[in-house]
Amino acid sequence: MGSSKKSDDSVDEKIEKVIIKRQITLLQGVAIIVGIIIGSGIFVSPVGILKETKSVGFSLVMWVVCGIYNTLCAICYAELGTTIPESGGEYVYIKRAFGEIPAFICLWINFLLICPVGIAASALIFSLYILKPMFPDCEIPEEALALLAACIFCLLIAVNCRNVKWAAKVQVVITLSKLIALAIIIVIGMYYIIGKGETENFENAFEGSDYSAGAIAISFYSGFWAYSGWSYLNFLVGELVDPNRNLPRAILISMTLVIVTYLIANVAYLGVLSPAEMLLSPAVAVTFGERTMGVMAWLMPVLIAVSVTGTMNGTALSMSRLFFVGAQNKQFPTFMSMIDVKRMTPSPSLFVILFLTMLYVSSKDIFFLIEMEGFGFASVLTMVFAGQIYLRYREPNIPRPIRVHIILPIILFLISFGIIVLTFYQKPKESFMALGLVAAGIFLYLIGTWKHKPKEIADKLHSINIFIQKLLLVMPPDNSDDIDWE
Repeated sequence: MGSSKKSDDSVDEKIEKVIIKRQITLLQGVAIIVGIIIGSGIFVSPVGILKETKSVGFSLVMWVVCGIYNTLCAICYAELGTTIPESGGEYVYIKRAFGEIPAFICLWINFLLICPVGIAASALIFSLYILKPMFPDCEIPEEALALLAACIFCLLIAVNCRNVKWAAKVQVVITLSKLIALAIIIVIGMYYIIGKGETENFENAFEGSDYSAGAIAISFYSGFWAYSGWSYLNFLVGELVDPNRNLPRAILISMTLVIVTYLIANVAYLGVLSPAEMLLSPAVAVTFGERTMGVMAWLMPVLIAVSVTGTMNGTALSMSRLFFVGAQNKQFPTFMSMIDVKRMTPSPSLFVILFLTMLYVSSKDIFFLIEMEGFGFASVLTMVFAGQIYLRYREPNIPRPIRVHIILPIILFLISFGIIVLTFYQKPKESFMALGLVAAGIFLYLIGTWKHKPKEIADKLHSINIFIQKLLLVMPPDNSDDIDWE
């Protein structure tokens, strides 16, 4: 008997806990943030700010202002991420401040609007730039765009399901690739400015500037979304090595890198292209490459596609953790709180993201949905900063390794709320549609779709959970309330 018990104990000691481990380093954290932020925006949409500001000088000022604003948002998130060091990002912060229903609204907005729509748009942009050289004189077939978009995202989901380290390493490679693309633009642009003296586009740089509130607000709106993505590392706090130290460092390093890169890249563009030429270009980097790279101009669309791939990969890596945590809190189906028993990755959440993304990729109204995404993200930010302010008064004594002045989240709350008002004014149709989807989520919550379900629904969902558990070989972590994130 004693020998048998000892043997059982030895076996038990060898069984590894089903957990997600802390294995994302500072370098990988910086790569995740930079990889998400620097997507198609700097290559395609510098025109947005220039169009509204109507001058070179003021457009560059707005790029810096937008970067500083997003950095301040990221610093506030650093306080929240180190005060509440749990994976799940803004969902966890809103739940801590306001409770279940507001947290579910945040989860629902991310689930239905922000995550899959953004990934689908990025996948379609990837397809557009890869396939355009094959269809130089005609429109690309919609079926080809959708098929290639679906294939590339399926590949990225496979990487994320296989190994967290693989996904993070892929992000490092992609980030280096897009920085190389930007380096090419910057070097060529500086050669034109310094070597060839092409500075006429910077003469009278502020002439004709539009300083009206509407122009500033709309250009700020464009710049704000060009910098979006800095919040996603907070979804991975549970997997970040030494988060109290590495989270703020990753945010500050990556945001500084992005601001400087964006500013210099815009200057480089203007060293080659006039403001009028930029305004006529659907993709500034491609026009830049055609003007300066000769037979190597094909390289720029490829590099843009790689850049967009980084956005998709980083979003899937981060958002899957948000839905994983939401399911652990019984606000999403149970199977989304399970992880692969061999690879320790949240594969069910990743497959749900894949399914929703495929629906949006097949939609003809994808860019209409992207505009709704803006409303959703601004709404989440407003709730986060309101919660940060409220927590200062409700829980003033909880340890805060990073502590910002209370005036900062107050200002950011007001600006974020102003963005929501502006969105209703500028895009009423998209905003009211997004509001309707949020209301539908609240209705589902209240009738008990996720909690306090009728027995018939509960039994059906239990059967689905068991089926998926067997199909994907997944199971819940050993202790959902006290996970060992080693």
